[in-house]
Amino acid sequence: MMSYTTFQWTSAILFLLAITHTFSAPYFEKLVHRCSTHAGVFHLLGEVEAVFGLWAMILVITMCGMVGTTDAIHYLESRNFTEPMCVFVIMVVAASKPILHFCRGIVRFLAEGLPLQTSVAFYFVSLSLVPLLGSFITEPAAMTLAAFLLRDMFYSRGISTRLKYATIGVLFVNVSIGGVLTPFAAPPVLMVAGKWGWDIAFMTSTFGWRALLAVGVNAIVVTYLFRKELREVRAEFSSDSAGDMPKPVIAIHLAFLAGVIVFAHHSVVFMGLFLFFLGFTTAYKRYQDRLILREGLMVGFFLAGLIVLGGQQQWWLQELLMDMDVSSVYFGTTALTAVTDNAALTYLGSLVEGLTDEFKYALVAGAVSGGGLTVIANAPNPAGFSILKGFFPEETVRAPLLLLAALLPTVMVIVSFHFL
Repeated sequence: MMSYTTFQWTSAILFLLAITHTFSAPYFEKLVHRCSTHAGVFHLLGEVEAVFGLWAMILVITMCGMVGTTDAIHYLESRNFTEPMCVFVIMVVAASKPILHFCRGIVRFLAEGLPLQTSVAFYFVSLSLVPLLGSFITEPAAMTLAAFLLRDMFYSRGISTRLKYATIGVLFVNVSIGGVLTPFAAPPVLMVAGKWGWDIAFMTSTFGWRALLAVGVNAIVVTYLFRKELREVRAEFSSDSAGDMPKPVIAIHLAFLAGVIVFAHHSVVFMGLFLFFLGFTTAYKRYQDRLILREGLMVGFFLAGLIVLGGQQQWWLQELLMDMDVSSVYFGTTALTAVTDNAALTYLGSLVEGLTDEFKYALVAGAVSGGGLTVIANAPNPAGFSILKGFFPEETVRAPLLLLAALLPTVMVIVSFHFL
C-alpha cells in the first residue's frame, strides 16, 4: 500500500493542476469552435465553475485507489458543505426580481442625492455601499446584488472591455474587505472570531475603518478614471422600478433573505426556508423572473470542489504559515489567498495555539486583502463571476486580466490594512 505521505504529495499536485486548469479555461472554450465533435466536453472543461468539482472527483477516485474506499468516503463525510449550500440559496433568493427591484430603488435614491450624473453616481454607490452591506447581509448576498445591479445598468449597455475588467476587479476586492465590519459576515473572519473573541466593537475599531477607507478610495478612483464613459450610459430603469411591484411581495422576499442570513450556519433551517421560497415564487409567478438555479448550483459545485481539494492541503499550508513572522504572514497570506480559499487559511491559523495578537491580525488582514485577485480567492467571487461572465469576450473572465484589474485596488487595501 502506498504511504500517506505519497498521497499528500499527490493531492498537492492535483490541487496545482486544478489551479492551472482555472487559469487555462478560456483555451478550452476556443477548442469548442475548433473541434465540434467533442464540443460538449471542451465546453465542460472551459466552465470555470466546474473546474474544482471535476478535480475533486479525480482526487476522490485517486484516494479510493491509494488509501481505500472507506477512508475516501470518511473524508468526504468529514467535510462541511454548509457554506456552498448557503451561497447557492443566497444567490437564488437575493437575485429574485422583488429584491433586485427593492435594492435598485435604494441605490437609485442614494445616487440621485449625490452631486453627480445619475449613471456615474449609480456606479459609485454600487461599488462602495453595496459591498459594505456584506458586513450585515453576508458577502455572497452583497456580491449577488452588486453584480446584478452592475450587469443591468452597465454590462448590458455595451461598455468597453477595459471598464468591464476594471469594474469586476474593484467589485471582487471591495466585497472581500466589505464584510469585515462585523464578525459574522465574512467567511475568513467567521472562522476565527468565536475562538479569538473578536466582537463587533473589535472588528469595527481594528478592521472596519480600514475597510471603509479602502472601499471608498477604490470606488472613487475607478469612477473617476472612467467618468467619461460612465456619463454616456443612459440612466434608464426598467418599468418594474415604477412602483408596480406589490410591497407585500417585496416584504416576503426580504423576510426569506433575512431568514437565510440569520440561519446561514444551519443548513437544515435555510434549506427548509428555501423550499418555502420556491413554493411562494411558483404561486406568484407574475412577479418573478427566471430564478438563477443553474448559476447558483454551479457556484455551489465550485465551492464544494474547493472544500474537497483544499482539505488535503493543510499539511503544507500550515507549516508554511507558521514559519513566517508577522510581516511575512500578512504578505504571504495575501499571496496564498489568490490560489486557495481565504477562509481555509484563517481556519488553519485558528488551529494553532499561542498566536500573538499581531500574528492573528496579520493572518486575517492578509486573507481578506488578497480576496479579489482570482475567482477562487474568496467564496463570493464565483457568484459574481457567474453573473457577469457572459458579457466578456468569449463569455469568460480571463484570469490574468482579472488579476491585473484587481492589483491596484489590492495595493490600496494593503496600504490601508498594513501600513496605516
